[in-house]
Parts: sequence; C-alpha cells; structure tokens
Amino acid sequence: MRDLRLSHSGAVTGVPTPARDLPISARGLRLQRGGKLLIDVPDLTIETVGPTMILGPNGAGKSVLIRLLHGLVEPDAGQITLAGRDPDRAARARQAMVFQRPVLLRRSVTGNLHYVLRFHGVPRSERRARVRDLLARGDLSGKGRQSARSLSGGEGQRLALIRALAGAPEILFLDEPTSSLDPGATQRIEALIARAARAGTKVIMVTHDLGQARRLGEEILFLNGGRVEEQTPVADFFPRPRSAAARAFVDGHLLV
Repeated sequence: MRDLRLSHSGAVTGVPTPARDLPISARGLRLQRGGKLLIDVPDLTIETVGPTMILGPNGAGKSVLIRLLHGLVEPDAGQITLAGRDPDRAARARQAMVFQRPVLLRRSVTGNLHYVLRFHGVPRSERRARVRDLLARGDLSGKGRQSARSLSGGEGQRLALIRALAGAPEILFLDEPTSSLDPGATQRIEALIARAARAGTKVIMVTHDLGQARRLGEEILFLNGGRVEEQTPVADFFPRPRSAAARAFVDGHLLV
C-alpha cells in the first residue's frame, strides 16, 4: 500500500508512484441474469494512468462492469487480471469503491475513518493525525463527532470518498458519485477525485455527465448493450466518436 502523506494544508507530499496493478485486463468476460446478457466483453485492457470514465446509456452495463472488475460480482465466464496476475486478497485490498449512494457505518464521522485506517494497519499512534488531515481534505473538520448517517448528501459522499482514500488505494472505482448532488457539492467531489488521480491513484469512474467526463477523464470507455463499443482518449472521443452509438449518445439522442 502506498503511503501518501498529507500536510496540514491537506496537500499531498512526496512523489506518488504509479499504480502497480495496471494494466487491468478482462478476457472473455460474460455475465447473464434472468436470461439477459448483461456483460459481453471479449477483450478489454485499461492501462492509462489518468482517470478512465465509463459512459453509456441506462442499462448499458456500466455499474455491472466496475463491480466485476472490483471483484464484487463473479462473472459467468472469463478472466480478470491485474498486471498480468490473478487478483489475490492483497491486490483487492489495494482497491476501493464508492457507490452512487454512500454506504456509511453506524458510527461517527471520525469512527468511519478510524475503522478504515485500522483495517489497513495504520498504527494507533498515527491515526488521530491521519483522521484530522482527512477531515480537512474533505472539508469536514467540524463534523468529526457527528453521526455519519446524519450528514447531508454531499457531506456523506465526501466522507465516503475520503474514507476510500484513507487506505491510499492503487485503484479507485466510482459509480456515479455525484449523480444526485447539486453543482457546488459536485465541484467538491470532483476536486477530491482530481487530486487523488494526480497523486497516482488510478480512477475508474462511471458517470452520466458528459461535462464531468471531459473535466476529469483521460480516456473514455463507452458501453452499449453490455459491450465496449469504444475506448478512446477524451481529446478524441468528444469531437470524433468512432461508433454510431457513441456519436448518437454525444449528440443527445436516446439509445434504446
């Protein structure tokens, strides 16, 4: 696990190392539920250092794909490897995921952070300072003693994100973390994500927001009908989508 230290100002110090678990590869990946094929990915490799943004219409399989890549769902067929190796427990521990609706423990804000730091083996003598820095990073310094589940939507999502980042993950999966937030709350979340990416965390993020994909992403993974129709750098995707479905999606048409 990388040890990204925070200064009192919240800035990351030291030189970040690239994610050791890249590339993420999937071969022959298939998942079917209720007679419907949800994912059919013959060959996928994610190796860019910057954020990968997953776009596509509703029901395209975006959330299912990142759950498969993160190991939360077992595929019916296929193999996922990290840096050419089968994922083991240590590799999974170097990952984190934040869901569309934050999943917070029934304890205080600081209690949520202490729990993760203890899980990752941070010595007790260091946890208080780490928690203080994480709270400052998430703009939650005055909320430490508050019940985590009493936070507002934006505050709860910031807590979920800094809790995920507390373990300095190599790979961070995000499933539409700002879909129900107002512009101000979204801006704060995006700042946390961008900073984590600059610090060396590989971000793989599902979003429905084309502007967000432009702001944060390095590459676009476009899904439609459970299949990857396009994998393109952001700079090329928006002006020149290669697939007909991607062109229609960018133009605002409904894909059914």
